[in-house]
Amino acid sequence: MKQDYKNNILKSIAMVCLAMLFFACTDTYKRVGDEAKKPMFPVGVAENFTFTYTEAKETMMGDTTEVTKVIAVLSGPISENFTNLDFPFRTFPEGLILDFYDDDKKKSVVKADYGIVYSATNLIDLQGNVVLESHDGTKLETPQLYIDQDNKWSFTHEKFKYTNPKDGTIMDGVGMDFSQDKNFLYAHKTNGLMLIPDEKEETKPKEQ
Repeated sequence: MKQDYKNNILKSIAMVCLAMLFFACTDTYKRVGDEAKKPMFPVGVAENFTFTYTEAKETMMGDTTEVTKVIAVLSGPISENFTNLDFPFRTFPEGLILDFYDDDKKKSVVKADYGIVYSATNLIDLQGNVVLESHDGTKLETPQLYIDQDNKWSFTHEKFKYTNPKDGTIMDGVGMDFSQDKNFLYAHKTNGLMLIPDEKEETKPKEQ
């Protein structure tokens, strides 16, 4: 009995020591890396949303009722609003569709699996199967694309495929910068294919 009593006391002391050691470690442990990040929660979530972006016209005539013009329409299944943070943004975790218009009201469409819109800088970060189809028929495919709305500028540092059905060209490369109106387009590294249609045989005039 005495031996059992001593064993029980030793076990109790050991458990107390382990508990003190555990609490001492947790109290002095400093979280670093991902564990130190504060959790972020959206201030609001929109489902099946449509956001319309407009801007005021430079000149406003007295006899006109159209004082703004639509520059972009953003739609998708889910939008998470983090505009309550110091650097506000919105996320689109289930993808989005962006229709944007040039000065002549011609529409281009871009689709992506995921997107972030930074409210302070008007920069859009599109990720995953990004496809941009312009009003002129050209198509850009890339894993990631940035759209600078203020400067009407787009760029990617990833691989891309650029198809121009008008002149029958397909260009592959890495990295591209271009203006919204496509008046400036610069590809960093390229290799491509140009399809040249067969020339029709010339018919000789009949001899009289």
